[in-house]
Amino acid sequence: MNLAKTVFTIALTSLASIAMAGDIKPFSQQEFDQLTKEGKPVVLDISATWCPTCKQQKPIIDGLMKQPAYKDVTLMTIDFDSAKPTLKAFKVNMQSTLVAFKGEKEVGRTIGDTTPAGIEGLVKKTVN
Repeated sequence: MNLAKTVFTIALTSLASIAMAGDIKPFSQQEFDQLTKEGKPVVLDISATWCPTCKQQKPIIDGLMKQPAYKDVTLMTIDFDSAKPTLKAFKVNMQSTLVAFKGEKEVGRTIGDTTPAGIEGLVKKTVN
């Protein structure tokens, strides 16, 4: 009986943490347009697999997206090497760029920031 309770508790905790986590998904122009038109918070994460700065940013961003404060934020990932037209549309010239939107308005961007406080400050702008 104790094993069943433990398994149930773990499953329930996992579901609760998923419900409190922000979405992380690949960029889709259609979905981006829909989210921003609805006034939702969106952060674009432009990165490259070979980029050491991007690798430093990833655990910080992933950790933030698991926090209840950012459960309504959608993080959309964009591959720097394969999405040149999208990068041009957002005026992005470098990998390790984060662009924050509150609805249809860009509220901030950073390039190469690897500080937890700096990245969280940017994400916060989408929900405040």
